[in-house]
Amino acid sequence: MAHPSEGAGNNEDVERVSQEVVNRLEALGVWLSGTERPEDLARILETIERFEEAVEARGGDLMVDEGPDGQTTEPDDVHFVLPHRRADESVERYLERVERARAEVLRHPPAA
Repeated sequence: MAHPSEGAGNNEDVERVSQEVVNRLEALGVWLSGTERPEDLARILETIERFEEAVEARGGDLMVDEGPDGQTTEPDDVHFVLPHRRADESVERYLERVERARAEVLRHPPAA
């Protein structure tokens, strides 16, 4: 049987890691409602990381195409821009859109 304090430490770890993920997603300009579960945050981050890997594999520059705080004024290629999450969009729907964008990136000719 787990000691009660072990569960509290585990919750603190989950909260700490969740906040780190929230900070990273917000730095990318991803809108969060604040009601996302830790599992949702992890899935969003993993999906975005796959998108970013695809962009880099096709020669995209994340610093230019995503920009700070998700603000992209002049991307090298609009195909390499991370889709923004809409305030009315569920986590599932956003993940589907990012995956579709990733597939599009992989079909896109490599950057020169």
